Amino acid sequence: MNASVTDPADVSLEAARELLIDLVSIPSPSGEEAEAAERVVEFFDAHGREACIDEVGNVRAPADDAALLTSHIDTVPGQIPVEVDTADAEDEADDVAEAGDEILWGRGSVDATGPLAAMAVAAVRTGVSFVGVVREETSSAGARHLVADREAEPDAVVNGEPSGATGITLGYRGFLAGTYVATSESGHTSRPEPNAIQHGIAWWTGVESAFEQDEYTPVFERVTAKPVDIDGGPSEDGLSVETTLDVQLRIPPSLDAETVREAAEAELEVGTVSWDEPIPPVMESPRTEVARAFRAAIRKEGGDPRLLRKTGTSDMNLYAAAWDCPMVTYGPGNSALDHAPDERLSLPEYEQSIAVLERVATELRGGDDE
Repeated sequence: MNASVTDPADVSLEAARELLIDLVSIPSPSGEEAEAAERVVEFFDAHGREACIDEVGNVRAPADDAALLTSHIDTVPGQIPVEVDTADAEDEADDVAEAGDEILWGRGSVDATGPLAAMAVAAVRTGVSFVGVVREETSSAGARHLVADREAEPDAVVNGEPSGATGITLGYRGFLAGTYVATSESGHTSRPEPNAIQHGIAWWTGVESAFEQDEYTPVFERVTAKPVDIDGGPSEDGLSVETTLDVQLRIPPSLDAETVREAAEAELEVGTVSWDEPIPPVMESPRTEVARAFRAAIRKEGGDPRLLRKTGTSDMNLYAAAWDCPMVTYGPGNSALDHAPDERLSLPEYEQSIAVLERVATELRGGDDE
């Protein structure tokens, strides 16, 4: 889809809040984003912007590629009653909002419907490009399709994830997921020979030892190895013992996925491992024009900019691997509430983040953000 220059249009704070609350009220776990995507398209249509849903479910609103604002539509599963109430001392202690502020409760309010809605509003107000992608929480299918399908790379990318209205995320660890499978002959449990379950445990113990670091190494600079699912026991015919172990490894920017994969496979003596397509780590410079624009915009909105490195992984990893342009990740919300049962977002912070994004996009378009 070719980008086109689009004139900015006004979006009231009432309309901005309505978009956010509507989207949080629409369940949108990965694979079920269609209704939320249609609401985003409706928002753009109502403000004179052309938008469409592509073949994988992404919302595409092409405009001035001086900046591409993009966040994900999907959330993790889980129902949290949607309501707006007043922040109390506990919210203030949890670094969610100042006491007395209005806060929105609901799944996705932080990760990442808040950033998504803020970016949609800022894109309309400034005339820059916007994409809402699908399935970030599972396979990143939307982001993968976007980088493969887009005819030209944007001049700059702002990826939407919660950083807080004053936070600028520059780095994420990479991601490697795999599945270990082993089979052994069945036999009495009194026999000393290890079965398939023990082989799987032994392999994973070796992997954890291979990547062990001392307590003084920052988490961002470590490989984190986590088993996420295990299944094992006698086969249906009772003649063998089978085990399957799903694992995930987070990759620091000092390493690449191939190095981590080889190190994990070096611990393999019995069984096989199949690996999913990896997501590489990313670490952006704080001196790019995008990072500078964010620092200036946050200060103009009364904040003190913070540069962040996240131990997780985001779609920015894929964009950085595919596009040679400056980028950061930004969005309202306390990331400690990602996927949490008490997920909630300060509405004043949401509005502050829109103002920051508007200043940044205007600056990147070469305009006056005063």
